Amino acid sequence: MTRVHTLIDSPYGPLTLVATDGLLSGVYMTDHRHQPPVETFGERDGTPFPEVVRQLEAYFTGASTTFDLPLHQDGTPFQRRVWDGLQRIPFGETLSYGELAELIGAPGASRAVGLANGKNPISIIVPCHRVIGANGSLTGYGGGLDRKRRLLDFERGTAQPSVQDELF
Repeated sequence: MTRVHTLIDSPYGPLTLVATDGLLSGVYMTDHRHQPPVETFGERDGTPFPEVVRQLEAYFTGASTTFDLPLHQDGTPFQRRVWDGLQRIPFGETLSYGELAELIGAPGASRAVGLANGKNPISIIVPCHRVIGANGSLTGYGGGLDRKRRLLDFERGTAQPSVQDELF
């Protein structure tokens, strides 16, 4: 298994992109909770990432609302089921943990869904930011609640532009 990584700028701060055997396996934000040790990311090499960067730029500029990338997702079968379910939540919409549990055929497993959601290694592209509390509250996000709020506001079209948003 060969891993490499690169760093890119985004409107939400620097992103570390990680590839395993040429496939995207991680998108990590600064101070990302549950991020593996940096030394596991491999050498710095941007070779496998041009399409990832292109699609992220299209997302951040509003030119695209979906991603079509081959992914390498290391996780348990249940985690991968949750992560696949996340990719079914449409741009600009949210689901509660309970609703996501129902979507993946695991009603009553909202806590387990929450734990798997929190371990999602491919943030933004596998949109774990689209999962909220049953009462509509913003709950945990690996990149921090401020970023989660900003991503949801962006997707809903209610984000206020900032200087940092002009990176792309």
